[in-house]
Amino acid sequence: MLGMSGGIDSTVSAMLLLEQGYEVVGVTFRTYDSIKESCLAREKGCCSVESIMEAKHNAERMGFEHHIVDFRDIFRRCVIQNFIDEYMSGRTPNPCVLCNSHIKWGELLRVADELNCDYVATGHYAQIRERNGHLFLANAVDTRKDQTYFLWMLTEENLRRTIFPLGRLTKQEVREIARAHGYEALAEKSESQEICFVTNNDYRTFLRENVPAYEEKIVPGNYIDANGRILGRHQGYANYTIGQRKRLGIALGHPAYVTRIDAARNEVVLGTNEDLFSTSLTASRIRIRDLEYVRAHPQVQVRIRYRSTPVDATMEFPEQSLASGETLPTAVSLKFSFPVWGVTPGQSLVMYQDGLVIGGGIIQ
Repeated sequence: MLGMSGGIDSTVSAMLLLEQGYEVVGVTFRTYDSIKESCLAREKGCCSVESIMEAKHNAERMGFEHHIVDFRDIFRRCVIQNFIDEYMSGRTPNPCVLCNSHIKWGELLRVADELNCDYVATGHYAQIRERNGHLFLANAVDTRKDQTYFLWMLTEENLRRTIFPLGRLTKQEVREIARAHGYEALAEKSESQEICFVTNNDYRTFLRENVPAYEEKIVPGNYIDANGRILGRHQGYANYTIGQRKRLGIALGHPAYVTRIDAARNEVVLGTNEDLFSTSLTASRIRIRDLEYVRAHPQVQVRIRYRSTPVDATMEFPEQSLASGETLPTAVSLKFSFPVWGVTPGQSLVMYQDGLVIGGGIIQ
């Protein structure tokens, strides 16, 4: 079963799978109805009806069956509600991570079983490798397009049924394959980096339109410095993210950055660029593959956001988790080899060893 978005990556994945002799069943899922002019005009992203129908058309053109499935209810309960809850808690979420884990490899695997499909394939840029008898996500050949950061929650069971046809290809090679098969328009189509359910990448408007009594919950409060001194007034903590410099509406005589958000006190802490550097972090909701090996080799490379360069760090496990043998710890600490800018609560932390994703967690 191939997850199809209507875009170039999943379409070329279909071409490659067919050439390799697989019987392919295409599935496109509805997650969110945002049928506004701005969404339809750009013709990209999961929200577009055109994208769904283009996926169906491409499957028919290549001669395999295609299904459209409705995941809107579970997507709202799982992905969108978490997105809202995190921002309302003063944190910055990664909705694509949850979507991949709970929808694309949760609900889609259930559909694959119903359709008698042995494997699930997607157009993600990632690979799968084995170490010590365990399967791991591995970096794609095209490091600029590598999407392992968004896939860290996938289980080993998920990986045993997964195929990534594009893992060994560059984006340019994918475009050339599309052209060679007569899909010139698709090869030239621009890509969206936006969250599929947030129109125009404006999360503030999305919250205002989707949180009951939003105007009563998100009200002006104090900007403060690291010592608690009041600097001025902000327009509600949910309107700010860690590292933000623009649209603060305050003049301090020097560049000011958001360094911390306290939702409970409705306070936003401002500081300098230097204040955003951290030497360590704590993460929860930990998942680690081959825990015994990682305990013995705690040196990892970590990403704290999608586009960030991996940084050397050392994992430190809580004493109680060490005493419990192979029980997965509820939290771990990491110490960086040098200070890192912009560690943001709510974002995913992804840990690598030799190009393999050995685990991850949510930054606290």
